[in-house]
Amino acid sequence: MFGDTSYIPFRDAAYGSCNFFITLLDCFHAVKKAMQYGFFNFNSFNLDEYEYYEKAENGDLNWIIPGRFIAFCGPHSRTRLESGYHQHSPESYIPYFKNHSVTTIIRLNKRMYNAKHFTNAGFDHYDLFFADGSTPTDAIVKEFLDICESAEGAIAVHCKAGLGRTGTLIACYIMKHYRMTAAETIAWIRICRPGSVIGPQQQFLVMKQPSLWLEGDYFRQKLRGQENGKHKAAVSKLLLAVDDISINGVENQDKQEPELYSDDDEVNGVTQGDRLRALKSRRQSKANAVPLTCSLAVLTSALCSVVIWWIVCDYILPIVLFCLDGLRAQ
Repeated sequence: MFGDTSYIPFRDAAYGSCNFFITLLDCFHAVKKAMQYGFFNFNSFNLDEYEYYEKAENGDLNWIIPGRFIAFCGPHSRTRLESGYHQHSPESYIPYFKNHSVTTIIRLNKRMYNAKHFTNAGFDHYDLFFADGSTPTDAIVKEFLDICESAEGAIAVHCKAGLGRTGTLIACYIMKHYRMTAAETIAWIRICRPGSVIGPQQQFLVMKQPSLWLEGDYFRQKLRGQENGKHKAAVSKLLLAVDDISINGVENQDKQEPELYSDDDEVNGVTQGDRLRALKSRRQSKANAVPLTCSLAVLTSALCSVVIWWIVCDYILPIVLFCLDGLRAQ
């Protein structure tokens, strides 16, 4: 509410009723902090590049934190057009990732491609599966943060659509390391990648905010206590120090290789991620059709003007001139 004027809030991209909203003020705060932390700069932002790579046919990827996090749609075993939606193989992403210093890939959905396509190209690849549309366990959040904090370069994160699960875990990192509120974080991620963070994932981030802020304070305090110029060593020591720390009472467990290949619902069925990808594809198709529609409208208007002018000049104007001549003759 600004004075006597109210503005409609933003809701998530899920189907059904909504009980969590992001306001315009949340978006303003998010952009302010993004500029403060160097996520965004009006002078250097490349709109053409953003719009190009956001399209499904060009990779469906967005930078959430430039130089640190990419959110992208889950790759498939091979590049093809399936039901009107572009699917890309890992090889489609490798050149872009190499050129932008990506070193780590994190997959959050069931296996749709062989991870060796990335690891053989020199990337680190991790699997942290949790169900589509759900929230991660504390153990998954901790492992995700550990991986990101020890990564040498940028991190590319995906689930099936690269929206819900992907946005949720990247949001956890942002809240921990930049102390942004859950609402600000969701707003920023949706500005970068519309449709991110869905349903119960919103309330989950609100619930996690206090503990992530405390973890971030502890993390920064530890770093400040290390010798100058030894940032990497400090991070490594900190990660060792927090291995036994519980998050909301859940102890860290030994890493086990999850079973990733038997969930037919996600691999072969239609999931929320599929519906969101289809919705995004339709939205982009409509956006691409706008210039053509505008051109047709302008052309139609011009033709109408020509026809009207022709009628005036060929029929009405001679009659008017004839009448004027008659009046002058009188």
